[in-house]
Amino acid sequence: MERAPDTLWHAVTGPAPAFGRLDPGATAEVAVIGGGFAGLSSALALAQRGVEVLLLEAHAVGWGASGRNAGFVVPNFSKADPAAVVARLGKETGERLLELVGQGADRVFAFARAAGLGWQAEQNGWLQPAHSAAAADMLRKRVEAWRALGRPVEWIDAAETARRTGMDIYHGALADRSGGVINPLAYARALARAAAAAGARIVEDATVTDVRPADGDGWHLATTQGAVRAGKVLLCTNAEEAGVAARLAWQVIPLNVYQIATEPLTKEAANRFSPHREPVSDTRANIFTFRLDADNRLISGGMAIVPLAAERRMGARIVRRLARELGLSDVPRVTHVWRGTAAVTPDFLPRIVRFGDGFFGATGCNGRGIAMTTMFGDVLADAVTGAPPDALPVPVSEPASIPFRPIARAAPSAFLVRGILDDWRTTRRTAAKATNTSTLKGEIP
Repeated sequence: MERAPDTLWHAVTGPAPAFGRLDPGATAEVAVIGGGFAGLSSALALAQRGVEVLLLEAHAVGWGASGRNAGFVVPNFSKADPAAVVARLGKETGERLLELVGQGADRVFAFARAAGLGWQAEQNGWLQPAHSAAAADMLRKRVEAWRALGRPVEWIDAAETARRTGMDIYHGALADRSGGVINPLAYARALARAAAAAGARIVEDATVTDVRPADGDGWHLATTQGAVRAGKVLLCTNAEEAGVAARLAWQVIPLNVYQIATEPLTKEAANRFSPHREPVSDTRANIFTFRLDADNRLISGGMAIVPLAAERRMGARIVRRLARELGLSDVPRVTHVWRGTAAVTPDFLPRIVRFGDGFFGATGCNGRGIAMTTMFGDVLADAVTGAPPDALPVPVSEPASIPFRPIARAAPSAFLVRGILDDWRTTRRTAAKATNTSTLKGEIP
């Protein structure tokens, strides 16, 4: 098995659970491909229903994006408003999806408490500050829409946002009390232990290289540890591209995100810009994010315009931005830099892809992976146990690869360049307005 990635989570999380090898001539009612949140949640849901399930992971549980993200638990969409979801999917399916997404954070933290994750999971809310007047108007409407659906969401003004972030550039913020942060690797491993305890078989270091119809019915899976015969198949590999995972990866645009963790800050320093310990991710195109872990390490991330060999370069850039934006007296030392890949769909909504009779894939969390993929578990379990597609809260579609995908892979970098310029112009105008206001009041700018 390959060496584990150098993430903070791999450094601070306890020993991984041990799983066995694939039995010769293995069979299962349902084979789940992928040991991330979606696959593990699906395996757990199926095992709890008494279904014979076999989960196959190419590396180790939590190896991919599930163990490499920043650990933000956010129960909404990165781009789509509730009204846009209903307009896109229709009232019935749209409202089912909104209800599903809204339950995501509570589901994650309920499981975390039951699994005894303790300090590794904090349901301390989530803030999305608005960097411009236009973004503030958009977020106010989003707050109203989510509140109408019964969600614990509110709008906080610019002064309160500054108090809770240590930053005075924002026009206000959306605050979601159900959000929070988690150690994603610890969460993935806890899901694996729960699934195994419920009866699921989990096999690591087993890349699935091919899936094809079996003689009679069901599916034949070729893996690096041997063959598997399964009645149904769930492909939960998100943006991974090795082996059969490529079938799902070609449905999305991969987005490389670089994450860092710093040495622990003093409690006094952390309290100055994060008195409630809320994770923050703002509305800029070059999104600014930060959170604290239980030891007051700062965790943040960003995208690279030129992704080639970018880890070291991005680590220095991200920590300098943290120090500048948060007004830190010193630039903290970076202890870990790592990269993960998110899956982005053209409409920024999750989707289920039907590859054949009883063969489904799920993807497209668009940066909201922990909450959304946790909720995928029940949905995919419903899909392979006979629920009609039009009764599911996530739309089911036939495979449709992204047109000109090799070119589309470069689109995030192009959008980032333009977004950085737009962000600079907007925040410069905001700063100039604040300076003029202070001067009119007789203050020293």
